Amino acid sequence: MPLKALLLSGGYGKRLEPLTTIWPKCLMPVGGRPLLELWIDSLLEINVNNILVNVHYFSDEVINFLERKKYKNLVTWSYEENLLGTAGTLIKNKDFFEGSQILLAHADNYCTADLSAFYEAHLSRDDNCLMTMMTFETNSPENCGIVLCDDRNIMNGFYEKVSNPPSNHANGAVYLLGTEFLTWLETQGEVYDFSLDVIPHLIGATQIWKNEDHHIDIGTIENLLAVQQLVTDNIDESDENFDEWSEKFSSHPIHNLLNRNARENG
Repeated sequence: MPLKALLLSGGYGKRLEPLTTIWPKCLMPVGGRPLLELWIDSLLEINVNNILVNVHYFSDEVINFLERKKYKNLVTWSYEENLLGTAGTLIKNKDFFEGSQILLAHADNYCTADLSAFYEAHLSRDDNCLMTMMTFETNSPENCGIVLCDDRNIMNGFYEKVSNPPSNHANGAVYLLGTEFLTWLETQGEVYDFSLDVIPHLIGATQIWKNEDHHIDIGTIENLLAVQQLVTDNIDESDENFDEWSEKFSSHPIHNLLNRNARENG
């Protein structure tokens, strides 16, 4: 059964200012490589070679990144004049995903999950479950969507950014959606945001898979700086995929600005 992917990459990243005043959040350097590249490469490694990326903020830069020889016939993009939200982007591009399993990810997280194991868990999910949600343990549960599940790992409670969360088991904003999911979604009327408009209606119909590896939202400067210590495979200028875009990126002022923030934050 085919598996296609949607990487949500159009956000502004306002918490990352001033970095995002000169460079898009989804292409922020992580160990010298753009974050979106890490996501795409991890999908290609498990043979997911039909990938759609939504673009909005700094769209020209993101499109230039995607339209390189490295991703030809593997990655396409969908421009949104106004951000449509997680569910809205899916509905807009339903023809691309029709008849496929879908891996949907917010590509502003640094995630080193075993995607093959995640997919295997999805294929063996409970028959009543329309999707499988990746979760992780968080140190700041009040800033996350918190998930409760039963002894079969089926979600039986969800709390989106509440002041007294009942656990630290958090939604990782990475999902695998069954082939029937789009049909169900279109019956839900006006939907925009997964956390607010979709997940509450899928309590009892969502399988949980816990990521035991790294899962970090790079939406703050503090977290973006912390992730730099975890990635050591910098851009290799001798690599056959090192091209004009790579050269431009390696000399972009974003690196100096990021390094300055690292010094200021000790």
